[in-house]
Amino acid sequence: VTNIKLKNKDSVFFRDGMRRIDFVLSYVDDKDCEKKQERRRTYEANLKEAGLELETEDKSESEDGKTYFVKIHAPWEVLATYADVLKIKVPFKESDIPDDGDMPMNWLSTPFRLPKEIMNPEPDYFTTPFSKSKPGLFLINNQDTFFPPSTRNRIVYYILSRCLYVSEECGDKKGIKRLLNNGSYTSAFPLHDSRYWIKSKDVNCESERYDLYKYWARFFCFFKEQPINRIRKYYGEKIGIYFAWLGFYTEMLLFAAVVGTICFTYGFLTYGDNEWSKEICSDEIGGKIVMCPLCDKKCSYWKLNTTCNSSWQSHLFDNVATVFFAIFMGIWVTLFLEFWKRRQARLEYEWDLVDFEEEQQQLQLRPEYETKCTKSKENPVTKSSFCQTYRLAVYAAFASIMKDSPTNHLEVVGPYITPQLATSVTASCINFVIIMILNLMYEKVAIWITDMEIPKTHLEYENKLTVKMFLFQFVNYYSSCFYVAFFKGKFVGYPGKYAYMFGSTLRNEECDPGGCLIELTTQLVIVMTGKQVWGNIQEALLPWVMNWWGSRKARNHPESLYSRWEQDHDLQSFGQLGLFYEYLEMVIQFGFITLFVASFPLAPLLALFNNIIEIRVDAWKLTTQFRRPVAAKAHSIGAWEEILNGMAVLSVVTNAFIVAFTSDMMPRLVYMYAYQPQGQMNMKGYINNSLSVFNVYEFQNSSRPEEAENPMWLNITTCRYRDYRYPPGHEKQYFHTMQFWHILAAKLAFIIIMEHVVFLVKYFVAWLIPDVPSDVRARVKRERFLVHEYLHNYEVNELKRQLGQQGDKECTCTPMIYPTLPKHEVLSEVL
Repeated sequence: VTNIKLKNKDSVFFRDGMRRIDFVLSYVDDKDCEKKQERRRTYEANLKEAGLELETEDKSESEDGKTYFVKIHAPWEVLATYADVLKIKVPFKESDIPDDGDMPMNWLSTPFRLPKEIMNPEPDYFTTPFSKSKPGLFLINNQDTFFPPSTRNRIVYYILSRCLYVSEECGDKKGIKRLLNNGSYTSAFPLHDSRYWIKSKDVNCESERYDLYKYWARFFCFFKEQPINRIRKYYGEKIGIYFAWLGFYTEMLLFAAVVGTICFTYGFLTYGDNEWSKEICSDEIGGKIVMCPLCDKKCSYWKLNTTCNSSWQSHLFDNVATVFFAIFMGIWVTLFLEFWKRRQARLEYEWDLVDFEEEQQQLQLRPEYETKCTKSKENPVTKSSFCQTYRLAVYAAFASIMKDSPTNHLEVVGPYITPQLATSVTASCINFVIIMILNLMYEKVAIWITDMEIPKTHLEYENKLTVKMFLFQFVNYYSSCFYVAFFKGKFVGYPGKYAYMFGSTLRNEECDPGGCLIELTTQLVIVMTGKQVWGNIQEALLPWVMNWWGSRKARNHPESLYSRWEQDHDLQSFGQLGLFYEYLEMVIQFGFITLFVASFPLAPLLALFNNIIEIRVDAWKLTTQFRRPVAAKAHSIGAWEEILNGMAVLSVVTNAFIVAFTSDMMPRLVYMYAYQPQGQMNMKGYINNSLSVFNVYEFQNSSRPEEAENPMWLNITTCRYRDYRYPPGHEKQYFHTMQFWHILAAKLAFIIIMEHVVFLVKYFVAWLIPDVPSDVRARVKRERFLVHEYLHNYEVNELKRQLGQQGDKECTCTPMIYPTLPKHEVLSEVL
C-alpha cells in the first residue's frame, strides 16, 4: 500500500494517504560533498531511531529535477511521549463553568463580528498537562487528530533540534539549525494544510488556511474582528498574541485619533482668532519689521511678513488644545498598557497559559553557545546625524536663490515656499532616506554584537537582540526629531555674537519666527508617513515578487502534480526573527505617536489608518506568501512590554518639554497675563514684544550680509531677532531682560506641574485597574479546584478498579500503574 502513489500530490499525507506529514526537509544532492551526504544519512537514521517515520521524494519527482524532499511523520507513540515530556496541556473534560453572557448593547457590534464557528473553532475544555500513563483521563476520540497540527509540528521540531547528525563518539553536533547553516539541508518547514484560495477536498484534512484567508487575510475584511482563537490554533500562541496585541493597539488608537482630530479641528476653527499671525502678515507690522539674517554672508535681511503662511500653519498645531492633548496622551498610554495587561491575562486563561513556563524547546541551548568563547569585547558604534550640518549649509543656498522675494523665481508657489520651509522639507526627506539606509547597517551591527555575546538560549538571544535593535532604531528614527524639538534655536546666541557648531564657520540654526513646532511637525509627518508607506509596500510587494519568480516553472504543471511540499517550498521562510521585525515596526510607530504627539495631534489618526492596513497585510503575507512557521508558545509580548512602559514614561517628559520649550505657548501666556499693556487680555503687540533689536553696524565682518549694500537695505540701521534682550544703547545692552527669566520660570513650572499631574493620574489609574480581571481570577481558581477534584476522583477510581481486578484473580506481581516509556530514546537536554 505504501508504494501506491496518489494521483493528486496536493496532499498533506504520505503516499499511503493515512500518515500525516508533520514536517518536511529538503536538500539538493551534492555528489562532490560526501560530508553532507554522511551527515544526512546519520541524521535521518537517528530520527528513525527516535521513532519518527520518514518518506523521501526523489529529485526526479520535483519540478526542478534537483531537490529531494524528506517527509516526516510522528506516530502516536512519539507524540504521546514528547507531549508528556513537554507538559503540553490537552483537554480532559468539557468546561461546565457558565459563560458570562453577552455584553449590554452587544447588537451594535454585529456588523463587525465573524461567524461563531470561525471565532471559536472548538469548545471550551478543562485542560491539564498530558500524561502518557493516564490515557483514560483525556478525551482521546481519535489518536490521529487528538494533537492538532500546530502541536504536532512543535513536537517534531523539538526532536529535529536535538537529534545528532554525527556518531556519538565524534562529538555532540546536533540540530536541524546547524544542518541548515552548513548546507546539508536547504529548508525545513511544516506544511500548510491546503491552498489558501480553495478549500481542501480531503475529508481527513481541515482547511484552516482557507478559512483564515477568507475571513481574516483579505483587505475587505478590515472592519471585521480578528479570529484570534483560530490564528492561535493554526500558528501557535506566539503569533496569536502578536495579532491580539496589534488588534488591541489599533482599537485603542481609535480613541486617541478622535481626540487628536478634535484638537486639530479646534485649531482650525480658531484660525481667525490668531492675533499674532495677523500681526506677522499685516503690512503695517510684519511688512515693516526687518529681520536679521539667518545665516552668515549669504543670507540677507528679510521682512517678517514672508513667514505669514508658516505662522498660520503653526497655529493649527500650536494652540491651547496642544496642552490638553499632551496631558490626554499621557493618560491614554497608561490606559492602553493597563488594559492590555488585562486583555493579556484573559488570553492566558483562555489559551491555558496561566501556569506557563518557557518550554524546553524555547530554552534549549543554542548551537553557537556550545563553542565556548574565551574573550570578547564590545564594539563601540557611533550614531552621528548627517542632517544638521545639512540644514545649515542648505539654508544658505536657498537663501541666496530666494533673494529679496521668493516670487522672483517661483511665480506660482513662490509665496508659500520660504528658505525655512524648503530646508525643513528637503532635510526631512533626506533624513528619511538616510534612516532607511542606516537601518540595514544597524541591523547587521546589532546581530553581530549579539552573536559575539553568545547567549545561552534562544529566548535570551531574542531578548538581547530586541534591546540592541530598539536602541539603534530609537537613535536612528528619533534623533532628528529630538534635535528639532530640543536643540534647534536654543543655543544660537544673538547678532554680533553668534554661537558656532564645534568651532566651525557654520553657526547654530535658528527657529522660524513662527516657531520650531511647525518644523517638528513637518519632520514627524515625513518620517512617520514615509516609514509606514514604505514598510507596507515592502512587506506586501517583495515576498509576492520573489514567490512569483520562484514558482514560475511550477505554474505550468497541472495542479495535481504540483505537490503540497513543493508549493510551500517555493514560499518565503518566515524565519526565527520574523515576528521580531513586526513588533519593532509597531513599537517605533508607538514612539512617534507618544514621544512627539504634542507637535502633531493627527499622528494617532495616521497610525490608525496604517494599522488597519498593517493587520491585513501581515495576515495576507503570513497566510499566502510565507511557509507555515513552527508553532511556539508565548504568554506575553515579552521584552517589548518593558520597552513600551519605558517609552510611556519618557513620553510624558518629552511632551512637557515640547509644550514648554518648542511651542510658543508659554511666552504667549506670560505676555498675555503679565506684559499686555493696559491690562487687556489679548495678544495685540505680542510680535513686537517678542523680538529684540540689534544695531546692524555692530555686525562682525565674518557675519555681515553680502547684500547689505543693496539699495533696498541702505537705510537699515537696526534689525530684529527672536529673543528677549535689552536694545542697543541700554546699560545692559544685549543681556537678557527680566521677561526672559519670567518666561523661563513659567516653562520650568509648567514642566514640573504637568509631569506631576500626569504621573499622579498615571499611577492612580495603574493602581485602580487590576492587571488581572476579577472574573478571570475567579475562573482560574474555580477551574483549578475542579481540575484537582476531577483528577483526584480519576486516581481513586483507577485504584479501585485495579484493586477490584486483583480481588477477582490471584496476582503474583505488583500492579503497574505507570507503564514504562517506549523503547526509543527520549531526546532531552539538561540546561
